[in-house]
Amino acid sequence: MMNQSVVGSSHKPYPKLFAALFLGLIVATVGLFTGQYVPPALFLPLAIVEIVMIFMMIFARKRKSMGYMMMFAFMFISGLTLYPAISYYVSAMGADVVLRAAAITAVAFGGTALYAVISKRDFRFIGGFLFISVIALFFMGILQIFFPVSGTAELIYSAFGIFIFIGYTLYDFSRLTLNGFTDRDIPMIVVSIYLDIVNLFLFILRFIGVLNDD
Repeated sequence: MMNQSVVGSSHKPYPKLFAALFLGLIVATVGLFTGQYVPPALFLPLAIVEIVMIFMMIFARKRKSMGYMMMFAFMFISGLTLYPAISYYVSAMGADVVLRAAAITAVAFGGTALYAVISKRDFRFIGGFLFISVIALFFMGILQIFFPVSGTAELIYSAFGIFIFIGYTLYDFSRLTLNGFTDRDIPMIVVSIYLDIVNLFLFILRFIGVLNDD
């Protein structure tokens, strides 16, 4: 058991992981641009399909070929469902602000991931807190639909979201660095990292949007 643990923790095919993530981001970008041709009525069903696909990937993660196929399909559909949000922020704040938010996201995500990998500090203990916080974010978002909040409350909500997904980046890369991972795990890991990036990006956009409104 000890030898297996040592082998598992030392196996970290990061080049394959980042190559798969890069390709996945390209597929998601293609989906984003394709989203402009999707009828508005289809976005909700596509979002439901996106959620279902995450659970399907969890069960299919040990089947390497199916895992990659589902990963790229998920990325494309996720790109489609991102279009309404990105389109709104482009029209409300301008493409230059959205690109600036994307650059901030890249720096924040890259710096956090690099710190977790290089420092090898154990951030796995924050997993429970992050899970509960995401549930809280979800219900707070639902409440905001029915009960409008002040700009200050919206700013705090957005900052909390940024904090949580920075935390998830630390958590995910800490797990990868300390536990190790195999080639078969890569599709599910890519999806997890992608969701960290996308949610961080959306909360940064939301934060900037609130600041601009003020």
